[in-house]
Amino acid sequence: MAGSKRTNIKLPTVDDLFTTEGERQDVNGERVQTIPIESICDFPNHPFQIRKDEVMQRMVESIADNGVRIPVLVRPLPDGQYQMVAGHRRKEACRQLGIEMMPAIVREMSDDEATICMVESNYQREDVLPSERAFSYKMQLDAMKRIAGRPPRNNSVQVGQNFRGTTSREELAAESGQSSTQIQRFIRLTELIPPLIQMVDEKQIAFNPAVALSYLAEKEQKDLLETMQSEDRTPSLSQAMRMKALSQERKLDMDTIFAIMTEIKPNQKEQIKLPKEKIGSFFPKSYSVKQMEETIIKLLTDWKRMRERGRDAQR
Repeated sequence: MAGSKRTNIKLPTVDDLFTTEGERQDVNGERVQTIPIESICDFPNHPFQIRKDEVMQRMVESIADNGVRIPVLVRPLPDGQYQMVAGHRRKEACRQLGIEMMPAIVREMSDDEATICMVESNYQREDVLPSERAFSYKMQLDAMKRIAGRPPRNNSVQVGQNFRGTTSREELAAESGQSSTQIQRFIRLTELIPPLIQMVDEKQIAFNPAVALSYLAEKEQKDLLETMQSEDRTPSLSQAMRMKALSQERKLDMDTIFAIMTEIKPNQKEQIKLPKEKIGSFFPKSYSVKQMEETIIKLLTDWKRMRERGRDAQR
């Protein structure tokens, strides 16, 4: 973010990556090289998924028509290979197209510098999932703390605070556009077991309840997941907050979780569920779920009318 201040280490910006062809040929004295794709390994614990969606398909089509117009950013490894810093999706698109060589800017970077650059280069995406944001914030914040926590011998500033008196989390908040508190809430999601954080990504569990559930111990989360699956329910914010409080008091067990999850929520209407596998044999195979539902409603309506006529005849 323009105007923001960080450590004295100069890190590449998005503008460094998305420049004209002429500018790319001399980025801080670095030349664009053409290197084999097979020599580029992925960034370790890369938090951003490569999804087979419409955006990825458009990238594949663009590279098929025009080639890789924006060089990827890599750093050299001691074994002669390279590590991808920015450009994982471009690499995957090339792999799908059978392209063996791609343009790259090769830059010397420390582990922490590469981590910060990798995360920042992906913040520009519009489809960042909650889990991606959570793990990337954690990776970037940890890297910033390590950089800020290397003061000279005559400086006693604590780890995680830079030499101007601001914390790494405050600097990350200023750069990301999120509040410091919201960043910490996203990082809490990394404490969820994989099936639960996947449900957050799939919008089956809302963000605020998910943050509360992240305070549950691993076994408690597994018990909750089992209850959610057996009862086909997800917790409200109120239920999640109650389970968090009971967990902190060491009073949360499977029976308590079941009791909380099976209670009737405010404004919740009791529903009758008819699994498709149980009623499908009564309908033609070509029937959709909507057609089945419409037919059932019609049959029930006819049945109701027959009962009403029967009552009238007995009067």
